[in-house]
Amino acid sequence: MPVDVVDNSTESRFEINVDGKVAGFADYRLLPTKIIFTHTEVLPEFQGQGLAGKLVGHALRMSADTGLRLVPLCPYVAQYIERHPEFQDVTDAR
Repeated sequence: MPVDVVDNSTESRFEINVDGKVAGFADYRLLPTKIIFTHTEVLPEFQGQGLAGKLVGHALRMSADTGLRLVPLCPYVAQYIERHPEFQDVTDAR
C-alpha cells in the first residue's frame, strides 16, 4: 500500500494519500514564523492503520526543517509532540 504525505498549501493542510486517495489531513494556519496545527483527521475507512502518526510526524518534520515554530492547537498533534521529545524544543505553548 503506497503512502505519501504532501503539503497541500492551497488548502492549508498536510494530506496523507493511500493508493492515490486522500486518507487524512492535518489542517494548519501559517504565520511568518509559526505553523499552528488546528485539526487532524483520518477518514473512517483508513482508521486503525497508524496513518495519523505518519501524517503528523511528517508534517512536524517538514515544518521544523523550514525553521517554523510548531503550535499544537490540535489535541492529537499536542499528544504526538509530548511522546516525541525531538519536537519539544521547536514547539511553542498553545
